[in-house]
Amino acid sequence: MDQPDEQRKALQEQVHARLLVYGADHVDLRRSFATWLQLHPTDAAALIEVANTEHSGAPLTPARLSERINLSPAATSALLNRMEEAGHIVRTREHSDRRVVTLRAGEQAKALAEQYFTPLAARLDQAMAHFPPDVLRQFADLLHDIHQAIRTQLAEGPQPPADGLVH
Repeated sequence: MDQPDEQRKALQEQVHARLLVYGADHVDLRRSFATWLQLHPTDAAALIEVANTEHSGAPLTPARLSERINLSPAATSALLNRMEEAGHIVRTREHSDRRVVTLRAGEQAKALAEQYFTPLAARLDQAMAHFPPDVLRQFADLLHDIHQAIRTQLAEGPQPPADGLVH
C-alpha cells in the first residue's frame, strides 16, 4: 500500500473512531435529558423523536414512532397515553385520512427541550464557526452519506456470522 492509501485508511479509521465517540455522546445526552426531565429514558427518546421530526416538517405517526424507538405497538400506545396525560405529547388528526394520528410535542415539552438544548446549539455553532461554508457543506454531505450507508445496512440486515455461532 502506498503512502496516500495509508493516509486515507488512517483518516477513515479516525473518522470511524470519532463517530463511535459521537454515538456514545449522543446516548449520554439523551440520558441526561431524560434525567433532567425526570422521565424514563424511553419516554425522553420518544419526545426527542417527536420533536425532531416535527421540527423537520415530517411529524411522526404512532406506528413510525414505534419503529424509531423499537417498541411494540402496545408498549408505544401505553407510552403515548402516559406522555399525553403528562402534556408532553399531543395526538392530532390533521391528515386528510382522519384515521391517521399525528404526534406533536406539547407546548411545555417544547419549551423544556428548548431550554435544555439551546446551550448545546450555541456550543455546536461555536465549534463550527471557524470552518468555511464549503467544509461544512462537505461535512453535511459526508454525514448524509454515512446515514444512507447505515440505513441500507439496517434495511438489508447483517449477514450470518461466518462461523455459524448464532444460537
